[in-house]
Amino acid sequence: MERKVRHADLKAVGEVRRELRQLLSRWTVPGGGELAEVATLLTSELVTNALVHAEGGAVVTARVSDRLRVEVRDFVPGRPEPRPPTTDGTSGRGLMLVRSLADAWGIRAESLGKSVWFELGGGPA
Repeated sequence: MERKVRHADLKAVGEVRRELRQLLSRWTVPGGGELAEVATLLTSELVTNALVHAEGGAVVTARVSDRLRVEVRDFVPGRPEPRPPTTDGTSGRGLMLVRSLADAWGIRAESLGKSVWFELGGGPA
């Protein structure tokens, strides 16, 4: 799956979730249903972060083998840093969720911007 999303187009988050669910419907790993729910949550968080914080939109890719790997690339330099949640509870949890729920995750600098990625399934990375 590869999907381009425009800056601030938050309705695209739901569209990406639907495409990811369709891809994961064919993923046959133990615990695949639960992993698909976690993958959908983490993907939503990363896509939302990119659309809210990065000008120029983002590119979302998802690949499935024995593991799922999702990458969200934006075109703004600099590393996102986990920060404490806000007092209203509506933001600040995305990277914390990724860090705690993914089997592996990271941030890779690109020639323009960065990719934030995570992996699930198939045991430890």
